[in-house]
Amino acid sequence: MAKCSTVVLCSALSLMTFAVSAHNAVAGPPFRTDDPVPVDYKHYEFYSFTTGTHAAEGTDGALPGFELTYGLIPNGQLQVGGGAAFNRPSLGSMQWGLGDSEVSFKYRFIQEDTNGWRPQASVFPSVELPTGEQKRGLGAGHASLFLPLWIQKSFGPWTTYGGGGYRFNQDASVGDKDHWFVGWLLQRKLTQQLTLGGEIFHQTADTVDGEDSSGFNLGGSYDFDAHNHLLFSAGRGLRNAAENNLFSWYLGWEITN
Repeated sequence: MAKCSTVVLCSALSLMTFAVSAHNAVAGPPFRTDDPVPVDYKHYEFYSFTTGTHAAEGTDGALPGFELTYGLIPNGQLQVGGGAAFNRPSLGSMQWGLGDSEVSFKYRFIQEDTNGWRPQASVFPSVELPTGEQKRGLGAGHASLFLPLWIQKSFGPWTTYGGGGYRFNQDASVGDKDHWFVGWLLQRKLTQQLTLGGEIFHQTADTVDGEDSSGFNLGGSYDFDAHNHLLFSAGRGLRNAAENNLFSWYLGWEITN
């Protein structure tokens, strides 16, 4: 892959100061479970996407969302993004505007042994900032910090990864509280262009009056060439689905260089 020029990087970073955060934020496009693989040093990935979750009380998500990831150091990437959030309550009017922002940094501290059983592993702390308007359902109304650990192992065309972490999210004024998220994914490269997989995930209650939730997503990616990729997934909740996730989706375009 070609290296990212300084002009391209600086221009993109100036546009990408915000990351859309829906009620159930996306982790590793197009899934909620993330992987430990950072972008190669001095290379980048750019995503444009829509994502959302429908539940009994309405539908919310990102439309459109943007995300830029840059290989800042060997085995380390900086991630920022930008876009708009939407919220359509079942008994209210459609709301659309700037969502919460997010800045994160992934660092891989264990390399995978391709000839053995040792997986690769990364930490991926992220900070979510309350740039969206909470009263309109476009943001949490307060900052949060997510501290996850992700691991991955590949076996020929098969890849499996997962892990989880703890989100410091407590704010009594809006009823939010700290919670755990864990997820695991299995995928297979079916052709040179097409990869398909599925994930399962679980999250403890993130509000004072809320309940734990679990769910799944099925999806994958299609590589049109070395630089252009279609990402897609869809799924639903398995526990307390009506309150949290009757249906969710992700559809995005990724440009790599």
